[in-house]
Amino acid sequence: MGAKERYILLLIIDSLIVTFSVFIGYYILAPFFLQYTMPALVTTSIILLISHHLFAYVFNLYHRAWEYASVRELMAITQAVTASIIATYILNMLLFQTTFTRLMIITWMMHLILIGGSRLSWRVSRHRLSGKSNSEKEMVRTLVVGAGKGGSMLIKQMIDTPTMDMLPVVAVDDDEAKQRVELAGGVKVEGKREDIEKLIKKYGIKKVVIAIPSLSKSELNNIYEMSNHENVEVMIMPNIDDVMSGRVEVNALKKVEVEDLLGREPVELDTVGIEDQVRDRTILVTGAGGSIGSEIVRQITKFQPRQVILLGHGENSIYTILEEMTLLNNNIDYVPIIADVQDRNRMFQVFEVYRPNIVYHAAAHKHVPLMEYNPKEAIKNNVLGTKNTAEAACEYHAERFVLISTDKAVNPPNVMGATKRLAEMVIQALDEECEETTLVAVRFGNVLGSRGSVIPKFRSQIESGGPITVTDSRMTRYFMTIPEASRLVIQAGSLSSGGEVFVLDMGEPVKIVDLAKNMIRLSGFGEEDIEIDFTGIRPGEKLYEELLNENEIVSKQVYEKIHLGKASYKPIDKINYEIEEILNMKESTKTQLMKLIEQ
Repeated sequence: MGAKERYILLLIIDSLIVTFSVFIGYYILAPFFLQYTMPALVTTSIILLISHHLFAYVFNLYHRAWEYASVRELMAITQAVTASIIATYILNMLLFQTTFTRLMIITWMMHLILIGGSRLSWRVSRHRLSGKSNSEKEMVRTLVVGAGKGGSMLIKQMIDTPTMDMLPVVAVDDDEAKQRVELAGGVKVEGKREDIEKLIKKYGIKKVVIAIPSLSKSELNNIYEMSNHENVEVMIMPNIDDVMSGRVEVNALKKVEVEDLLGREPVELDTVGIEDQVRDRTILVTGAGGSIGSEIVRQITKFQPRQVILLGHGENSIYTILEEMTLLNNNIDYVPIIADVQDRNRMFQVFEVYRPNIVYHAAAHKHVPLMEYNPKEAIKNNVLGTKNTAEAACEYHAERFVLISTDKAVNPPNVMGATKRLAEMVIQALDEECEETTLVAVRFGNVLGSRGSVIPKFRSQIESGGPITVTDSRMTRYFMTIPEASRLVIQAGSLSSGGEVFVLDMGEPVKIVDLAKNMIRLSGFGEEDIEIDFTGIRPGEKLYEELLNENEIVSKQVYEKIHLGKASYKPIDKINYEIEEILNMKESTKTQLMKLIEQ
């Protein structure tokens, strides 16, 4: 039924109820109030009809979705009916010098019952029709974890929205007071989290929805393990604050991803200290279109800089982050700069024009096997690019320069790691030379979901039906989410006094083969469906990564999950000379590079 047809139907129903309720009320009272004349009743009925439609418009009774009627809609009916009765009561007193008090009271009660009943029947009839349609198709039997505000809203939404194709069967909650409580649609709370596995088998559950978005990572892991049965999909609802504010719908469910399970508890940043440094300043981010660079841009904008320079070599990636940031309408000036950090003149030109206060240098070649085949390109981009940008920052008196480094810089057997270690040494040496600029490096491991990392690769392989390729069953890596890494980089930069190599706490290393198995399960497959092939270690790869070597370890933690390393370096003149020698050599580039970083 269209909106116009619905409006006309409700108008007719209300008109009939309002018109005849006066006469029905009168005949109920007739044995005691025979003095009321027919003209007075007709006039009262007309006044009441006009008043009702006036207040029905005011309280929007004809443009509500009555199939989803709740207490709010009942209050609107009560307000409209009460207002129309009061208006009629006053007009009757003015016109007839009588108030028809008892008639108005009984008419008010009849309006509430009949008009409210008509709306309730609208909802009941809809549920019956949807129930019939639902019975014709297979609804997914669903268990909801959490019977609080979020869980209750979600269950109601499942019942009211057949297109979700989910049938809430049972709920669990750790709150003792909620046990055996009946939620919307007769869904009962029948246990706690430890009962999930039992209830899945008892009710033939095919989907588990976690309605406690504030869960810690360990709790989420625990629930996932208990729910991880064959052919059972595990999903999580959005944050309840986002739902209540209207930013997202309660039914905007998402699958539990490997990032949810591997991520750690968020660190509370020193927002005051960061904002003091960033607010109303100009920030430059190199590699701003990449995974880390773009996330640094997203995170830094929360502290209200005046201007953010988005510098990158790839026009498409810079265009993408520029479009995303422009849509925020946050009164920040975003400037897209297409430039190569290897182009020294161009970098100095950018710094001369924009004079950034803080620089986050994320531009780098990061692919380990590719850099083994292209060592000079790795040196030019990762070392000379860093040197060009850092020297431009010194020349134009930037306050801080933060290099994004990697755990592959520790005892590197590969070109990529060696160039990043050399970039760290450049930063440390330049910090000695630059009086007005604080230069610092921040070192961390792999980030979940970054371009070229194993997670997008594994996802693609699973979507193709497998196999998943893992180099070695023993291989481990440190992992951190992109937002967490970016936040900690910003925090570390704000703590620096100059020349430090900060190391982010990456938690426990993860076996790559276990990561692959988790992703297979999260995709709804078993290990018999998607094979894992071991292909052998690629050129330059290590079985495990380190965050500090034994000579760099300092126990001091300067902030939660941020440690201070003690990395040695050479004078910048010596580094410059040796880099020039390496680039002029025709062979043995890697060997000379390894010698250069040896201390």
